[in-house]
Amino acid sequence: MQITGQEELIYLNAFNCMPFLGPKRITALISAMGSAKQSWQSSEEVVKQVEGFENIAVRLFEEKRKIDPPSEWEKLYKKGIKCIATGSAEYPVLLKQLTCPPPVLYYRGNLKGENNQVIAIVGSRRATFYGKEVAQRLAGELTTAGVSIVSGMALGVDTAAHIGCLENNGYTIAVLGCGLDHCYPPSNKDLMEQIASSGTVMSEFPLGTRPLPGHFPQRNRIISGLSLGTVVVEATAKSGSLITANYALEENREVFAVPGNIGSPYSRGCHQLIREGAHLVESASDILNEILIDRPAEEQLTLVPTAQNLNSDEKKVLSLIPYQPMHIDDLIKVCGNPASEIISTLLSLELKKLVRQTPGKYFCRI
Repeated sequence: MQITGQEELIYLNAFNCMPFLGPKRITALISAMGSAKQSWQSSEEVVKQVEGFENIAVRLFEEKRKIDPPSEWEKLYKKGIKCIATGSAEYPVLLKQLTCPPPVLYYRGNLKGENNQVIAIVGSRRATFYGKEVAQRLAGELTTAGVSIVSGMALGVDTAAHIGCLENNGYTIAVLGCGLDHCYPPSNKDLMEQIASSGTVMSEFPLGTRPLPGHFPQRNRIISGLSLGTVVVEATAKSGSLITANYALEENREVFAVPGNIGSPYSRGCHQLIREGAHLVESASDILNEILIDRPAEEQLTLVPTAQNLNSDEKKVLSLIPYQPMHIDDLIKVCGNPASEIISTLLSLELKKLVRQTPGKYFCRI
């Protein structure tokens, strides 16, 4: 399906405004008719001759009467939303390799020309501190290696992955399960704007599409389709992240999983993937080695600072802080030093990026 001109995109967008059609039917109709414009202008009797449209042609023409293609296109223009089809030069190369790629994509931001070095990082919306920390760190390290990060902008792991990429001035793609005139979750409005300013916010759903549950598996298909591999960081046994991993497997893409606490329900999905053959991930190197991307030296790749040039008090306090959040009162008890000294030492360790403070006066080692 070679659609590149604006006129063709106008009619393609109009077809996409009919949710009952879907990617396969739209692709089949345009392939049979030769173009989106020709498909729109064809008579009902002609459309009925297309395989798969015998029983839905009547409904299609009922819906056509409610849609004015130029008006729908104008709505996109006014909201600053761009549109591409599979025939467009900007259409993501890896996504085009799917069995039935989305015939149209809507996006805000800038699509990179060389967009084939992409890794997906997905996981639980109710991620633990560990899960969010790992996702953010992996995204940052992969960004350092020149890899772009794609995720679904959900709370938890997805948000942490986008932030890890943005913090390191990388390129990240957020794929939504709704139209681009919606922000889901609403609390990520600022994050959505940050991504749109330096990366891409993308969807296959037309304007006005609400974030309904059934849209997210379809969204996950695009996340995996954009990527050389999918990394799952924390997932329950029935997590939507496993759907993304399964899509990746179906398209012969790599699947990675981060191991977690054996007592946590958020580790079960990842551990199941590892048992089934997913690559176990402890660092970005484990990912880069599998997808054969040229990467910087290990010392350049690692974003975690080393505990060098610390005084005795800093070494003592750092040795007592675990990788899970520890309340400052508990730290004071086990350390034995005066509280004022510990607070001063913690500030010094934060500035050296060796510890991080979390809400509630908790501290953890990075």
